[in-house]
Amino acid sequence: MGNPRRSAEHRTGRGTGRGTGRTTVRAVAAALCAAALAVSLTGPAGAAQATRETADPGAISRAAQIWGLKETGTAVRFRGLAAVDHRTAWAAGSRGTVLRTADSGRSWHDVSPPGAGELEFRDIEAFDGRTAVVLAIGEGEASRIYRTADGGATWSESFRNTDPRAFYDCVAFFDRSNGLAMSDPVDGKYRIAATRDGGRSWRILPSGGMPPAQPGEAGFAASGQCLVTAGTRDVWLATGGGATARVLHSADRGRNWTAATTPVPAGDPARGVFALAFRDRGRGIAVGGDYRTGQPSPSAAAVSRDGGRSWQESATPPPAYRSGVAWLPRTRAAALAVGPTGTDLTLDAGRTWHTVDTGSFDTVDCVPTACWASGEKGRVARLEPSRR
Repeated sequence: MGNPRRSAEHRTGRGTGRGTGRTTVRAVAAALCAAALAVSLTGPAGAAQATRETADPGAISRAAQIWGLKETGTAVRFRGLAAVDHRTAWAAGSRGTVLRTADSGRSWHDVSPPGAGELEFRDIEAFDGRTAVVLAIGEGEASRIYRTADGGATWSESFRNTDPRAFYDCVAFFDRSNGLAMSDPVDGKYRIAATRDGGRSWRILPSGGMPPAQPGEAGFAASGQCLVTAGTRDVWLATGGGATARVLHSADRGRNWTAATTPVPAGDPARGVFALAFRDRGRGIAVGGDYRTGQPSPSAAAVSRDGGRSWQESATPPPAYRSGVAWLPRTRAAALAVGPTGTDLTLDAGRTWHTVDTGSFDTVDCVPTACWASGEKGRVARLEPSRR
């Protein structure tokens, strides 16, 4: 499709080194909510459920400097991000660039695949500090997947798209072995590639269980979050550009899908759902809007409580387009959404959002011990304790 989603903007253009997981969670809660979000540190099962009543927007807005920027030494745009822990993260971006840190962002190693300088990396999935899979987007053979098992010292090209009609947007894994990659519609249906060996090889799944795409509908390669998983078999796919913004769901690792309409505005190639996050098989958040600078993005977030079968508009959505979203670790109802104009926090599972930072980011990723974000001009950051 000749539309802005394949422009340079969206197509060719997702502390301390010794802190424990519990210490990091305590720091995250303090930085975001001051004293408003009380999180039990007895473990995930004991995490206190944050609600709108516990949130003080004033306290949230005063929680300054929640992101600690890390000097990456480059100005490329990082839309691909994989958090491993509070010390280790991978970032993937334009000009075929892949960076890795193992010391909380104090130093970054350029581990870009050789000869990839013309590629646009938009998604990266890492299993640890040595093993990662990175997706390059684009029409035809520009869509590729690379894999490393030695921290980026060497890479193998495990997939190259040979269909000029296909355009791959995102990749996601259920576990270290099983994963999926999704392409914009081919012959009227989204195309899904699957791996069973950790990204070493890929095969195209049959399309019989995929519902028809709407005219003009496609995915957004904006943050590596247009395809997400929860558990061992459930996967969701975000769409835009069609008459309605939809979320497709599969409960059998991508063979059969159902589609649900969301209240996020669409009807234009620049509008739709850009990112998804599921806390579990039931609770999900969708964010998006209109990515064009200066364009309003009302209803830029929606929530689901039934695994994506139905979606409700957020009562107080983010004030502008958001391209990335992630649940905060060890909380039941707190999540972050990021975009070019700022970061927003919800304490009630996506019903209401409050802006907590105005820096530009494209994607965010959280693991039990840390949250990382990345975006334009080489920006990579980690959620930091309050400096107040």
